[in-house]
Amino acid sequence: MLKRIIQILFLLVGATVGIILIPNVFGLISFLDNPWINNPYVAALVGALIFLLLSFLFADLLVNFMKWMEEKLLHAPTLDLLFGTIGLIIGLVVAFLIGFALSTIDIPLVATAAPIVLSVVLGYLGFQVGFQKREELLAMLTPAKAAASKKPELVDPVEKASYKLLDTSVIIDGRIADISATGFMEGTFVVPQFVLSELQHIADSSDTLKRTRGRRGLDILKRLQSERLDAIMITEESFDEVSEVDLKLMRAAKKMGGQVVTNDFNLNKVCELHNVPVLNINDLANAVKPVVIPGEDMHVVVIKDGKEQNQGVAYLDDGTMIVIEDGKGFIGEAIDVTVTSVLQTSAGRMIFAKPRDGKQALKNG
Repeated sequence: MLKRIIQILFLLVGATVGIILIPNVFGLISFLDNPWINNPYVAALVGALIFLLLSFLFADLLVNFMKWMEEKLLHAPTLDLLFGTIGLIIGLVVAFLIGFALSTIDIPLVATAAPIVLSVVLGYLGFQVGFQKREELLAMLTPAKAAASKKPELVDPVEKASYKLLDTSVIIDGRIADISATGFMEGTFVVPQFVLSELQHIADSSDTLKRTRGRRGLDILKRLQSERLDAIMITEESFDEVSEVDLKLMRAAKKMGGQVVTNDFNLNKVCELHNVPVLNINDLANAVKPVVIPGEDMHVVVIKDGKEQNQGVAYLDDGTMIVIEDGKGFIGEAIDVTVTSVLQTSAGRMIFAKPRDGKQALKNG
């Protein structure tokens, strides 16, 4: 239907252009001096036929372009469109006034080309200024809210809710959905479009493991959408000048004044270097694990040997690794060990232990 409408518009434009230009074009050709050439109906018909042929070449391109623009506009935030449109209108009004003043100058090129150039340039600048300065303009239009924001005691608690930007790893991990269900994490979950695209790319991978992880991530997002209702948002911020997804995520967090939620140890460190607030799910998991202190006894099963000589390795039920000094000889056995130290980082927790007093001597005896 849209393609038919575009073709009809091509016909109308072609007929109009034919009436205006074709008689002059035919007048330049000496052997086309018949009276019927100047007939406006003939000129309109010729122009319409020419533009009809052009419509077969460009109609599909225009339809695709309009659908792409429609999708972009539908996903854009309402305030962005509102202030961008206001800026565009102001830019066009200024361009019209300047163009009207230039039309009085008796220079043909300036009088005809300048208004067109001014409309394009000032219209674009007006849209960009309105779009980029929307927060400042909104604060100017609502002075009461801006004044209240300077008084912390008067700020509505809802206004303090921050954006939580989810990265790909934390979505695939899945624990964020369980944390969200408990209500311990407030604010709006933000999933940038570039993160969603990366997740979809993983889900479409030819590698079975990657494909499974990507589909799990999409399922987690669907669960978050159904549980948090309006508290999850997909933003179209792209930052095309940056290729790395992690850097784009940090740019978006800075721009929105939000926090990056991740379980990626490297991204955690990079965010700290760039002074970007970050919430690491592994830090949260470590914080709520039962506390193990040096000197405490534990009963574990030695699974395998460690990296160093005579070391054995065991695991707690939650996956925490226990490195047992002189435990290599107990592989496959359940033994009592004494905790010597605990190493806790954003990458996880590791417990160091040794067989309880007398156990090694009994093994050797």
